[in-house]
Amino acid sequence: MSTERTSPVIVITGTPGTGKSTHAQILVNESPIPLRHINVGEFVKERGLFEEYDDEWQSHTVDEDKLLDELEPIVAQGGIVLDWHTCEAFPERWADLVVVLRCDHTKLWERLEKRAYPLKKIQENNEAEIMQVVLEEARASYAPEIVVELNSESMEDLEANVARIVAWITAWKADRGIA
Repeated sequence: MSTERTSPVIVITGTPGTGKSTHAQILVNESPIPLRHINVGEFVKERGLFEEYDDEWQSHTVDEDKLLDELEPIVAQGGIVLDWHTCEAFPERWADLVVVLRCDHTKLWERLEKRAYPLKKIQENNEAEIMQVVLEEARASYAPEIVVELNSESMEDLEANVARIVAWITAWKADRGIA
């Protein structure tokens, strides 16, 4: 799929609170090519692509088959930034770049507290970050050359990360002879 597209598909993933949506929104604004940001969690809610709502975890149980069916024609066009706390559900053929955002667990804890997450959810997400769960998912699901781990703890990190992805987009276009 990726060889036919004229614009890449970029997956931005990481534990909740690592800055995925902020990175994606700024990237869309600074990209040298038009990109569409899809916050997958919001996409799931808007389109009813879930099985149930889990009160304990305050989150939806996603119907991954429905989600992938909905995303397939959109992703096929390219020019997409998929922003979600996991990436292993997306077929390997979709992604041209997988960015895994990382954050120190103490900063992450503070960010999740500010979101008023329940303690249990904060603890689970913090543990997942410490254990590098999302990074390991990405490494297990995609070719190593397309998985990039970026630190996301400050505005400087954010700016540097977006600049790095913009440079990657420029190189991706040049490699394919796309003006």
